[in-house]
Amino acid sequence: MSSLKRTPLFPLYADFKGARCIDFGGWELPVQFSGIQQEHAAVREQAGLFDVSHMGEFIVSGAGSEAFLQQMTTNDVLQLQPGQAQYTMMCYPDGGVVDDLLVYKLGEQHYMLVINASNIDKDWQWLEAHADGDVSLRDQSDGTALLALQGPKALAILSKVTDAPVAALPAFHFLNQVSVCGHAALVSRTGYTGEDGFEIYCSSNAASIWRGLLAAGEAYGLMPAGLGARDTLRFEAKLPLYGHELSADISPLEAGLGYFVKLDKGPFIGREELQRQKSEGIPRKLIGLELLERGIPRPHYTVHNAEGEQIGEVTTGTQSPTLKRNLGLALVQSVYAAIGTELWLDIRGKRLKAVVVKAPFYKQPKVIPAQS
Repeated sequence: MSSLKRTPLFPLYADFKGARCIDFGGWELPVQFSGIQQEHAAVREQAGLFDVSHMGEFIVSGAGSEAFLQQMTTNDVLQLQPGQAQYTMMCYPDGGVVDDLLVYKLGEQHYMLVINASNIDKDWQWLEAHADGDVSLRDQSDGTALLALQGPKALAILSKVTDAPVAALPAFHFLNQVSVCGHAALVSRTGYTGEDGFEIYCSSNAASIWRGLLAAGEAYGLMPAGLGARDTLRFEAKLPLYGHELSADISPLEAGLGYFVKLDKGPFIGREELQRQKSEGIPRKLIGLELLERGIPRPHYTVHNAEGEQIGEVTTGTQSPTLKRNLGLALVQSVYAAIGTELWLDIRGKRLKAVVVKAPFYKQPKVIPAQS
């Protein structure tokens, strides 16, 4: 018997001969169903369906919940209306990141936080330690399944299995208690791939919704996709992964996420240090780089200047499936962050030349309406 946790969809992985599972933070999850490159291309060109039920969900409610979240997170919770979601972070007093997360406003003084699976216990303890007054916390991670339908065909596929007005749903908005494949779900226009798409939160009916979506999407080229493609897709779009581009040692400003840090909203944990970084100058910056010689940037490869001094390290890197270029994200001293700066990577004792390039490496193409 496996000691790893499994999502409600685990028995369905057996339907796919190419499915291969790995230990991902204590979860037995599919790294691929047919092949990472094939699944990556499907999401960029048609659509992919991900099982991300390992993610954590906390409910925050009570008369003090809005003020509590305003104190705990970097973004401005006061800007949310019911039916809206917001990307944000929780920080330590020294500016390092506890976790990055989504905040869903379900109703007045009623929120859902969606957090990284590997941080569920840590985040719960952090929130519980700071909850004061009329604030109720409930962990509903075990009772919540999450499917991510991503790609340019996602809307067409979802529209076949729901009567809800999902086409009119703007990014970072959601509809609650809508019927998807005949089952109640929360449908959010969010994702982690750099493409249009939806995330579907449900309870005991995940397997039925998964099968229904795959059947509806067959004509559109929909493929089940695993963690491998999820990582390469988010990397091309420069979407951060906790433990790589964000951590207790990397601030949101260093990671280039200042847009989600509202220093003028009032007090929150970490504000003083982040304010100091902004006023004195951010010491490190997250850059995109391209390796100009044969090799692939990998996490923790050290980055050096022309004099051979270490000035940073790679956080994520691979050969981009979309662009067919050897690309990486790296955290380096800010003086070396300008586009065009020449850098060197140490790969197993060998110095290979690289250059700072613009990131995100991939942006979703704008759809031009047909002329009538």
